[in-house]
Amino acid sequence: MSTSDQDQDQRQEQEQDQEPDGSPAGIPGAAAEERRLTPRQARRLRVVLSSVGMAAMAVVLALRIASRSSVLVVGVYGLALILCGVVIELSRNGRTRLGSWLLGVGLVAAVGADWLLIP
Repeated sequence: MSTSDQDQDQRQEQEQDQEPDGSPAGIPGAAAEERRLTPRQARRLRVVLSSVGMAAMAVVLALRIASRSSVLVVGVYGLALILCGVVIELSRNGRTRLGSWLLGVGLVAAVGADWLLIP
């Protein structure tokens, strides 16, 4: 039996030892640890959220320009689009926490600037 076959057998035995809810028997906190996102999943999630944010900002920018043409509108939503692109790049490079904070703060700032600055 090769090493990989032994590893597969060990994994199958471990899966059989687990309770139906997925947590190993006798270890109460293990289920909470298993539900965390892996770094790859976190990066993909941030990229998807940034892409959705970028598409939403592009739609809002188009609607705002159609209703009133202003340099301030283009500036606020243009910066939001750039921010979404920066967050995508940060997430691709493994800086997901920084990207998450920038995305949250930046989008709130863009919406706040639209509400406060643009008549």
